[in-house]
Amino acid sequence: MTSNTRVVVIGAGLAGARLARRLGELGASGGTAGAPALSVELVGEEEHRPYNRVLLAEVLAGRYAPEVIALPVPGRLTRARVTGIDRAARTLRCADGSVIAYDTLVLATGSNPVLPPLRGLFGHGGHELPEGVHAFRTMDDCLGLSKAVRPGARAVVIGGGLLGVSAARALAVRGAQVVLAQQAERLMERQLDPSASRLVHRHLTELGVEVHTECRVRDVRCVGGAVRSVEMADGYALDADLVVLACGVHPRVGLAQDAGLAVHKGILVDDELRTSDPHIRAIGDCAQHEGTLYGLATPALEQADILAELIAGDTTSRYTGTRSLTRLTLTGGDTPFDLAAFGEPEPRPGDDVIQLADATRGTYRKVVVRDDRVVGGVLVGELGTVGALARAWEGAEPLPSDGAPLLHLLTNDGGS
Repeated sequence: MTSNTRVVVIGAGLAGARLARRLGELGASGGTAGAPALSVELVGEEEHRPYNRVLLAEVLAGRYAPEVIALPVPGRLTRARVTGIDRAARTLRCADGSVIAYDTLVLATGSNPVLPPLRGLFGHGGHELPEGVHAFRTMDDCLGLSKAVRPGARAVVIGGGLLGVSAARALAVRGAQVVLAQQAERLMERQLDPSASRLVHRHLTELGVEVHTECRVRDVRCVGGAVRSVEMADGYALDADLVVLACGVHPRVGLAQDAGLAVHKGILVDDELRTSDPHIRAIGDCAQHEGTLYGLATPALEQADILAELIAGDTTSRYTGTRSLTRLTLTGGDTPFDLAAFGEPEPRPGDDVIQLADATRGTYRKVVVRDDRVVGGVLVGELGTVGALARAWEGAEPLPSDGAPLLHLLTNDGGS
């Protein structure tokens, strides 16, 4: 049982807000017998109410207003930028000069967008992006893009991963002329196999998005501080009113490093989500558990729930990793697009693969089976089977030898 009572959470994103809410619920229900009362303070530096970052593309597409994706946050929310951690005194220093004391500190600092080393991106040694160039990570990024985009605007999205595909589609739905530049050989190569990537490519193309793969951007050209074009490595130039940087994210670990905590790529945590300081925990995008940085919503929420139980006095809870499923639903136009990917969608030698494809309907389903167990899969289009397939994967139970139940999972749209 912990003797800590004052819990301070840095970061008001999905993980931090979820933790604060769960601690509030556990506190209201009395928590574990004999556990101390908890005082929870959530510290976030954004001016906006905490929100679901996963749905930013829907705000950009015009489907949701910003307030629709706001998160409930019980208890105390402080808007401040933490600049330092004094581990000996157990206090935080903030940019406005204030000091916040803690008994247990939770780092839910999330991640920052990767800004590629392009010529012209930061002119004259400055740190501000040129006018018309946007990252796509925060509500301010989203609102800035929403204000700038207009029908016919020429937009270049750099990066063809999950975020880049979402941004390209949202901008196309808003009427922009969109070019998507992806350095890898196909879209969403980390989550999807080649067949599924081709369907994503086709979907974007049908919306009017011009997709370029195996294409590296080397230069952002500005006039008067505003972007005018981007230049590819082969010298080809694209006119641009807007440029969206969707090149991935990296964990925000600066506070942890400055405080002397153990950091590799992320802040190292154990099964109780403790850092190298027993009074400091970490969850979400910034946390690295057993060598893994997840960077996804599902593991962040699971970590928050487990940590809430631990802080509230449950000594048996442990985080042992998340088998997470990537799901993308793109709406806002006449042709909604859904996909899901989990586990290992690329088979190893000796694996069994079951595939069903319907080119007319634009649907694709694939499951990889190893040693009679589902180890991965990809679904594009109609996702009625995703729930049942994901449960078969998460349970890791052997499949019956005749294969009929797996085929049933692939074809039964009532499986979710």
